[in-house]
Amino acid sequence: MNAEAPQRVLILGGVRSGKSAQAEQWAKHSARPVTYLATARIEDEEMRARIAHHRSTRPAHWQVIEEPVALARTLLTHAHPEGLILVDCLTLWLTNLLFDSDPQCAQREQDALLALLPSLPGTLILVSNETGLGVVPLGELTRRFCDQAGRLHQALATLCDPVLLMVAGLPIFLKGRP
Repeated sequence: MNAEAPQRVLILGGVRSGKSAQAEQWAKHSARPVTYLATARIEDEEMRARIAHHRSTRPAHWQVIEEPVALARTLLTHAHPEGLILVDCLTLWLTNLLFDSDPQCAQREQDALLALLPSLPGTLILVSNETGLGVVPLGELTRRFCDQAGRLHQALATLCDPVLLMVAGLPIFLKGRP
């Protein structure tokens, strides 16, 4: 990864596709100070176990920030030209936005993120679940989630380079190269 110019990396993939591991490897090899921005909320024991697994694989010297909603504000606060921020993951963040009591929260926060990215200093790695490879979901909320995730991914892909799709632990470059 280029240590001089700001870089935006988007890593997409299905559940257990290797996207988080790929992002963490890039961050480890970047020679930049890493800030890990986690968006998950612990809602049940299964999620607690997932989060514990992720915590156990991260280097202890990484700064970790847990922020489930105010992603753009948090990025702006912690980004610096020499740093790298790894956001894991955007689909959990989007879920948090859709369940927020403010019906305008999802659009406002997504707009803020997309407006911020071009001017954000440093390197940014965004991890997200690709949800558009299956059948159309039956429930209204699930369809809305998939539609919003798809639109968010399309908008981010125009702002990011490279863009990867992880399949079985292997990166497929959709745009650019590392």
